Amino acid sequence: MSKKYKNKDEQPKQEFIFQKKNYMFMFIGMAFIALGFILMSGGGSDDPNVFSEDIYNFRRIRLAPTLVLIGLGIEVYAILLNPHKKKK
Repeated sequence: MSKKYKNKDEQPKQEFIFQKKNYMFMFIGMAFIALGFILMSGGGSDDPNVFSEDIYNFRRIRLAPTLVLIGLGIEVYAILLNPHKKKK
């Protein structure tokens, strides 16, 4: 059965699941993802009849998707990070 508290002072203190450390890693991950999408943008040609080779350069094919994947990995780490864990 549920516990009944006679006094408001007896209720357990509610805490947020995420702490400052979690949010710091989340913002770092979002920055990596945003940078990756910014690096992926552009490269088109003004004239639709002319093909531009800039679409296939290193920045758009390798670097930008890698940054997005690293950012997603940081986001997963930030969610799974337990700031309440005590060190010995």
